[in-house]
Amino acid sequence: MTNPRLATRYAKALIDLANERGQLEPVFADMQVMQQICKGNPDFEALLKSPVIKPGTKKKIVDAVTTGKIGELVAAFTRLLITKGRESNLPEIINAFISQYKKQKNIYSVHLTTAMPVSEGMKEQLLAHLRNTTSMQHIELETTVKENIIGGFVLQVDDQLVDASIAYDLKDIARQFENNDFIYKIR
Repeated sequence: MTNPRLATRYAKALIDLANERGQLEPVFADMQVMQQICKGNPDFEALLKSPVIKPGTKKKIVDAVTTGKIGELVAAFTRLLITKGRESNLPEIINAFISQYKKQKNIYSVHLTTAMPVSEGMKEQLLAHLRNTTSMQHIELETTVKENIIGGFVLQVDDQLVDASIAYDLKDIARQFENNDFIYKIR
């Protein structure tokens, strides 16, 4: 079960502790490793969410999977989550941590969806335009190709969305025809 409030609190506590110890960058890298472990192995997530497996066994398995890959602070944090019975929320806590880290460092996640692949030159132009017209200086650009948008682009910056796709325009025109009183009276 998702619990954004809990994830946010645990993530903030870990960020505060990492800042206090001057280990924010290594902890961020460790959390990215943990995210890859969770995303890359559905059985690992199933283990975390399983009520059948005892906490001691979960600790041993998590330690075996993460030994040598993450630092002591994140390992201790993970063991604490298991002790408190919050291990099922680990993927959500990891996402909240990464989000809070990016917010603290003013790193913006930009997602561009187009109908055709975008060249590196076009990506650089987009990044330069965003840097010049907004306060965003640190941008992580991710691109996706979806042919169903027909043309144009969909740009998402954090929680804001700009849909300049042909598919959106066609849907908008169809909506206008449905709500047009003049056409309704002709029928």
